[in-house]
Amino acid sequence: MTSESQSIRTLAVIGAGQMGAQIAIQAALHDVDVRLHDVVAGHAAEAIAANRTHLERRVEKGKLTADARDRALARLRPCDALDDACAGVDLVIEAVVEDLDVKRAVFAELDRLTPASAILATNSSYIGSSELVDAAPAHAGRVLNLHFFYPPLVMRLVEVVRNPSTDDAVVAASIAFVRAIDRVPVVLRKEVPGFLVNRILRAITNEAYDLLEQGVASFADIDQACELGLNHPLGPFRLSDLSGLDIGYRNRQARHAATGDPADRPPAALARRVERGDLGRKTGRGFYDYATRPPRPTED
Repeated sequence: MTSESQSIRTLAVIGAGQMGAQIAIQAALHDVDVRLHDVVAGHAAEAIAANRTHLERRVEKGKLTADARDRALARLRPCDALDDACAGVDLVIEAVVEDLDVKRAVFAELDRLTPASAILATNSSYIGSSELVDAAPAHAGRVLNLHFFYPPLVMRLVEVVRNPSTDDAVVAASIAFVRAIDRVPVVLRKEVPGFLVNRILRAITNEAYDLLEQGVASFADIDQACELGLNHPLGPFRLSDLSGLDIGYRNRQARHAATGDPADRPPAALARRVERGDLGRKTGRGFYDYATRPPRPTED
């Protein structure tokens, strides 16, 4: 780590899903002592064990030494108790479910359990930290978004999103931390719904859904057009499967609730899949069926 980021030496990650577990591993790979907590007892330890395979593959490919792997794993500590995870930390990254009430409850606990000097960050891709600030009054000025992209061990970008009360020094320390763990920060000077990437992506995805709903082309052909015509690594429907259709569905529901605009309702093709539990790669089926190789487009 560079000298400018020496103040952030200890990190707590709250939420041991794939996102939280990989953020924890990425930090541990770069000399940060990490505590990983999940509300389900034992899940943090299971998540670390499951994600060890990412490091094993790097060792096998010669991209990581066995010694570096072992040092990183030694820096990762699962914590079933939230107070244990939060004791004396410099930074907390919350990575729980995208639900405002749940996040506010977590931030209220973080406010009580962490040092007043700690930075409290949410990894939310949609919920701005301004909606969490009043749940953590002892940390006024020390709350912001650090939005990592999935999978964090591969995707290098992190959106650093300040709210109107975030201190400049907190933004600077957060930028230094992101760089120190070999990720690339982009800074939003003001909070807007969807931030940068999801806001731009939403415009593309909305157009893709509109073309689908009009019957202009199948979702598979729309994906092909984006991948081969625009050189996108994944078309909008494949990318939605990767991110999780339930996340996109909830974000669209939240936006529709805020705007009342019928155009912001979740598209029918998305709603149908979420309602039947087809949430993308994590359930094995979404717009594509991942039981086949290559994945086959599904029927509506």
